[in-house]
Amino acid sequence: MQHHMAKPAFITFTGIDSEKIIPGMRYLSALYPIEWGVLIDPARTGLPLFPSHAIVEQLRHSGLRLSAHVCGVPAADIAAGGFPSLDLRGFSRIQINHGFQGSTPEQIAHCKLYAASCGVRPALQCQQGFPDADGVDWLYDVSFGTGVRPSRWIALNRKNPFCGYSGGLNAATVGSLLESLDVPSGARFWIDMESGIRTEGVFDLQKCGAVCETVYGPAHGERLWA
Repeated sequence: MQHHMAKPAFITFTGIDSEKIIPGMRYLSALYPIEWGVLIDPARTGLPLFPSHAIVEQLRHSGLRLSAHVCGVPAADIAAGGFPSLDLRGFSRIQINHGFQGSTPEQIAHCKLYAASCGVRPALQCQQGFPDADGVDWLYDVSFGTGVRPSRWIALNRKNPFCGYSGGLNAATVGSLLESLDVPSGARFWIDMESGIRTEGVFDLQKCGAVCETVYGPAHGERLWA
């Protein structure tokens, strides 16, 4: 029996930390619906996965669709009601990675207000079912960038029509996730991956291309990134 594979609205490839791959990112973005995730934590700026200020500056002017994945002290500050000074020019979403235990109603409200004040859409992680709280894009994530795959993929929330999935995804595993999803009529979702698109610690556009071909099919009739 042939399984139907659900198609995400877009794929987020997270962990951009080099300006040298911007031309390749533009090429892939012209073929497939992609959001590029940029990890931001002032305490780790310039380390692998966390690009330098100069690289972020080039990314924000690249014309690419970007999301800021804020970690560390600024993320905790936002969730607590603070307004840390982050330059989000060029970004369309902010994912606030403030902890590993989900978000309280107060934290959700704080994150929504911060995002609104910056003119971007907020995203938060959840580890159980997708919350009913609206005004937030919810990402099911038990991996936190470690490549751990969840024991099961939770169902999309019919009350919250836009949610995402992350955890252990790569070109070899993404197909089974998409075949297993029961997507309600009218619902949309995205998928996010980080460790599954790196090779020996380096962001690998070849792997991004292979994921896109698996999910959406070859752009020019033949696989370029198999």
